[in-house]
Amino acid sequence: MADHTTNSAAQAEAGKSYWQANLRLIIICLVIWALCSFGFGILLRPMLSGISVGGSDLGFWFAQQGSILVFLALIFFYAWRMNKLDKEYGVDEE
Repeated sequence: MADHTTNSAAQAEAGKSYWQANLRLIIICLVIWALCSFGFGILLRPMLSGISVGGSDLGFWFAQQGSILVFLALIFFYAWRMNKLDKEYGVDEE
């Protein structure tokens, strides 16, 4: 009976650390996306106006295309990193 309790406690701790790692990854991805879309596209646009990309300034580029491309890159990064986390914690699909 004591072995079952110890095993359940270990599984609960592993589950807790898995979700902490998952939430940390989500927060990092959201911060990067917010920085690229809101930060570069709106707040830092006057500082980026001197840099030309594709015939327009870099701030406009981030507002129109850059934030979408960063979002797509973050989707693939999140999927790749979550697959690694799943394998690390033994919850991957086989």
